[in-house]
This record gives sequence, C-alpha cells and structure tokens, in this order.
Amino acid sequence: LVSRSLKTATTAAVGARQVHQTARSNAKIVCALYDDPSTGFPPKYLRDDIPHIPFTSDVDACDFTPGELLGSVSGELGLRKFLEDRGHEFVVTSDKDGPDSVLEQELKTADIVISQPFWPAYLTRERIEQSPNLKMCLTAGIGSDHVDLEAACENNITVAEITFCNSISVAEHVVMQILGLVRNYIPSYKVIVDGGWNIADCVSQSYDVEGMNVGTVASGRIGLAVLRRMHPFDVKLHYTDRHRLPESVEKDLNLTYHEKVEDMVKVCDVVTINC
Repeated sequence: LVSRSLKTATTAAVGARQVHQTARSNAKIVCALYDDPSTGFPPKYLRDDIPHIPFTSDVDACDFTPGELLGSVSGELGLRKFLEDRGHEFVVTSDKDGPDSVLEQELKTADIVISQPFWPAYLTRERIEQSPNLKMCLTAGIGSDHVDLEAACENNITVAEITFCNSISVAEHVVMQILGLVRNYIPSYKVIVDGGWNIADCVSQSYDVEGMNVGTVASGRIGLAVLRRMHPFDVKLHYTDRHRLPESVEKDLNLTYHEKVEDMVKVCDVVTINC
C-alpha cells in the first residue's frame, strides 16, 4: 500500500513540477531509508506470502512481492524500476544527518525527497533554502513533524504523507501493548530470560483485561481500529474526541462517549492516546 501510494504521489509531483520547470522532463527523487538488516538483505522470511488485502489504487505496476522488506535501503520502497523506467533519477541512502551526509549533498539538486517517520530526513529551513528544485517532501508513512512547514509553504513545496498506510499496524501494536502491560508480559519474560522461574513474581502484577475499562483519546482511523479490536475481549470501551462517532458505531461496540478527557480518565483502567 505504501509503495503504490508513493508511486501515485511521485507521479503527481513530477507532473506538477513540469508545469513550473520545463528545462528537463525528468526528476530527481532522493530517498532516506533505514539500513538493511544486520544479517543481510534480503532477510529470511518466516512465510512465503501474506494474506491478500484488497485496496484501490490507480497504479498498476508492482515491482515486488507483497510481504517483502521494502523500507530499508536495498528494498528501495519498491520504486526504482517504476521511476527509472520513466526516466527519473532515484537516489537512496541511509546517510542523512550532518552537512557531509549523502542526503545533504543530493538534496541540493533534488525535486522530491522521501523520508520515513522513524528514520526522518529532517528538512530544515536551511536545507530547504539550499534546494531550489525541491517541490515535494513526502513521508513514506504518516507524519510531517520532521519538515519545517513554514519554510516549505514559503518555497511552494508540497508536504504529503501516505494516509492510513500503517494505521492498522499501529492499532494492532496498541492492542499488543495493552495486553502486554496488563498481563505483565515483559517483566515476566525477563524473569525467564534471566534464568528464574518464580511464578509469584510474575503473576502478582498480572491481570485479565476482561471486564476492564479501556479508553482511547481520539477515535479516528487508529483509535476506532483499536476499539474494534478490543471489543472481543469483553472490556468496557470508552472514547473522547472532538467529533463523536455515529450512533450505530457506538451501539455496535457498546461505547461510552466522554466530552472531556479528564472525565474519561477517571473511570478507565487503561488509556491509549491515538492522536
């Protein structure tokens, strides 16, 4: 989903760029990605495929097998063939920090820069002003706090992200954390790793999540996905948001709405912040 959405975004950005600059028809895309696995690339995968999840995209090209690692430098987000077949230059690096970094040098002639939420290429005002061709700062994920938005606006640079690309992943991670914390999993695991087997040390701080009051601050894509995934655990679900969910959703999930976060926190055993 991320790769296909990136193809759509980069295609649109290149098209917009050609309106402003007609001296050349190709573009330079610089991509900052995290390093490959320490054990080498490609890694040994645990399964041969992943479940098919349908989604809509106007980009038909798919230059990779779903489930492959694309986020590291060798994975290249699955974009190289797509971009180079269309005459564009594609530079991928993990060296992104400091004045002598590869990113710093390549940005000066870049049209588009692609970064990641947890491996951000910081687009400061200084970097933006040293990159006269730059037309788009694109996050291969969600978030734009690594970009100086004021400087981007002043220089007519589009700042974009791939909305919803990892919302389900985050929601699943939230559920995992809730269960791990309530069940005291990580400290118990450490007891075993350290060679212990004192059951009382583990279970004295371990509880069932069933029957607990679980609340989310915000009920957008991620918050609602968390509520849906926690519902089968027979918990009492609460949420607070500026925008109330439809009555049908509240009824289906047996949700309790709170106008103020302070009111919700008072009645909850678990609170997750998804905004």
